[in-house]
Amino acid sequence: MTQTTDRPQHDHDEVREVDLAITGMTCASCSARIEKKLGKLDGVDAVVNLATEKATVRYAGAVTVEDLLRTVRATGYGAEVVRGGPQPEAAGSARTPSDLLVGTGTPGGGSARTPSDLLVDSGTHENHLDHAVAPEDALKRRTFVAAVLTVPVVILAMVPGIHLDSSPWVQLVLATPVVLWAGWPFHRAAALNARHGASTMDTLVSIGVLTAYLWSAVVVLTGRASTMADMGTTNGVDAAGTTHLWFETATVVTTFLLIGRWMEARATDRTRDALRGLMSLGAKDVAVERVDPTTRATTEVRIPVDQLGVGDRFVVRPGEKVATDGRVVEGSSAVDASLVTGESLPVDVAIGDDLVGGSINTTGRLVVEATRVGADTTLAGIARLVERAQTTKAPIQRLADRVSAIFVPIVLVLAVLTFLGWWIGTGDPARALEIAIAVLVIACPCALGLATPTALLVGTGRGARLGILIKGADVLEDTRRIDTVVLDKTGTVTSGEMTLVDVATAGRLPKDQALRAAAAVEAGSEHPVARAVVTAAASRAIDVPRATDFVSLPGAGARAIIKGTEVTVGRADLFDDVPQELARPTVDGTTVWVGWGGRAHASLTVADTVRRSSQRAVRDLTELGLPAYLLTGDHDQAALTVARDVGIPVGRVIADVRPEDKHAMIADLQKRGKVVAMVGDGVNDAAALAQADLGIAMGTGTDVAADSADIVLLRSELPAVVDAIELSRATLRTIKQNLGWAFGYNIAAIPLAMAGLLNPMIAGGAMAASSVLVVSNSLRLRRWSREG
Repeated sequence: MTQTTDRPQHDHDEVREVDLAITGMTCASCSARIEKKLGKLDGVDAVVNLATEKATVRYAGAVTVEDLLRTVRATGYGAEVVRGGPQPEAAGSARTPSDLLVGTGTPGGGSARTPSDLLVDSGTHENHLDHAVAPEDALKRRTFVAAVLTVPVVILAMVPGIHLDSSPWVQLVLATPVVLWAGWPFHRAAALNARHGASTMDTLVSIGVLTAYLWSAVVVLTGRASTMADMGTTNGVDAAGTTHLWFETATVVTTFLLIGRWMEARATDRTRDALRGLMSLGAKDVAVERVDPTTRATTEVRIPVDQLGVGDRFVVRPGEKVATDGRVVEGSSAVDASLVTGESLPVDVAIGDDLVGGSINTTGRLVVEATRVGADTTLAGIARLVERAQTTKAPIQRLADRVSAIFVPIVLVLAVLTFLGWWIGTGDPARALEIAIAVLVIACPCALGLATPTALLVGTGRGARLGILIKGADVLEDTRRIDTVVLDKTGTVTSGEMTLVDVATAGRLPKDQALRAAAAVEAGSEHPVARAVVTAAASRAIDVPRATDFVSLPGAGARAIIKGTEVTVGRADLFDDVPQELARPTVDGTTVWVGWGGRAHASLTVADTVRRSSQRAVRDLTELGLPAYLLTGDHDQAALTVARDVGIPVGRVIADVRPEDKHAMIADLQKRGKVVAMVGDGVNDAAALAQADLGIAMGTGTDVAADSADIVLLRSELPAVVDAIELSRATLRTIKQNLGWAFGYNIAAIPLAMAGLLNPMIAGGAMAASSVLVVSNSLRLRRWSREG
């Protein structure tokens, strides 16, 4: 008898994964604290990203999604399952690496996820300021109100010659909404964390601002108030025993921090533009062909793209976007896929060719049969891959997280010691308070928390627009370490497709006539050599006659009747007589002979041709200090010919390698001290890609190769490898710049504040500027290109 329970049943060894939208985080200490709490659950491994406000959690055993949500909420933060993920009442199924590029589909009539579903859904909250990093419009409103009220407070407190008996009370009235309402996100976050025994950046801000405000409020209420304008001094107690107010400090610091947070929100929002732009590439509706059951007439019906199903046929007119991945069943055109794959030139397509959703039809009318929809499309897969990369952490970021986790408590101790030291040393509690507040404000580690995730967001987003998919932050470190690049030959350095490279004839037979006869016979064959011959005839606009009585000769060739003459195409031993000038091909490749009457009259050689851009790519890799090796299962002569064409020395050619041994060759290079990047595209490259320190898969290759790689290129040209390496290094360089600034800023600024060289207002402005500087530096990657 089977017993049912409310909790989902899983194999305890099964590793499942879910993405959670997290609200309420304000700094790296918050994300580190959530990771730590989730990590205490058995079988749970979590990565929390401050910039995307998202956590990727892998869990096993009896843990459920509801357990994860409950843990995050108990820690003091909001949590929702990202739309489209497993819901709390049913834990998600395991995701395999291939799910990153190809979705799990929606069998059983379930609704397909559209690309827009992949964006984070942070949940719905009545008060969107329930977390400190508020939306841009709310921060803008609070910042504006704070600024308007702060200006008269500063004038009354600091401008000489203004003597109003009611000035302290006016300042109190104006400062109260600034501190308590405009600054509420800081105080709420600090209180929430304090309730759970934690401290964050907002703890420093809240304590500093409230201390200055409450000190001043008590002074006003007890009737011992003075201003800088009255006293002609910047601090202390005057001869009459009145005490200086710090309302201007509380309001200015709050306003500066709100300005910084607002600008930070705007800039951080821009870092997500690449992913949103990627999502917007998809079509919104589509013209589908429907057959009327009564008249059997075919009509076009326009429907939302999310109602499109696999097998549906849809029309793509010139200028329209291809609604989803599909195969051309009618028409021919040139399709611009640059927005999706980064290919710079439109590609000609005809019946039988595959199309990527989001590409743009330029000329002819196409009818396309949908092969993938919703979450299964290439565009949705790219988005998943980009989001996953943006959520992972580079080793350098883990160091920043560890520092941030202990940074705030240390600063609190330093602030207390600073206050006590200055009070004891000077006997002036007001001056001691001012310096302690400056220490609290200047030390906020906001820039530290934003340094890595913002650069990663922008860098991976830029890569996606260039057809470069970086699978994780740790990949950035790998690109810095590699010193050797191994290139698979077929489909990587070469096109992977047979092309006619030579036609030789005996006697006076014109080459076009020989090709015409061969193409007529080969039109009945599906062999790669036959397709190359037929394609060559078509490209030269040769009128190919119709052949009859086609006969395939497996392993040897084919023959057919052309205008009453039996023509044979195939190996030399099919002919009784092969003229001397045709017996030995003059170029490398696969040669077939064409003839009639038992005599060969011409030879045709096809070969896998080197991509035009491969030589430039090899040269660029060499200039980067990355010598290229050529790895292939072909014989020595073919490998050496390709190596010569692209500029790879003979000593770096590895030929006659069986597919199953490619990974062993990579391992051998590693044993010799090389840090290896492998570039491939086929199933037989998968093991080598996994073995390499950095695996780069050409996107035109197989899904298996893409699953095994660290970087997937949607462009088929080898220069994309150079772009991927340089973009990864540029992103890592930006992260290091950000962290260098953030660490350096705090290390230099805290001692200055403790020494009394910074007042709280300057400290607040500097802290806000630090965060904006870090995010702005990351945004430079949006315009990255190898040319400059």
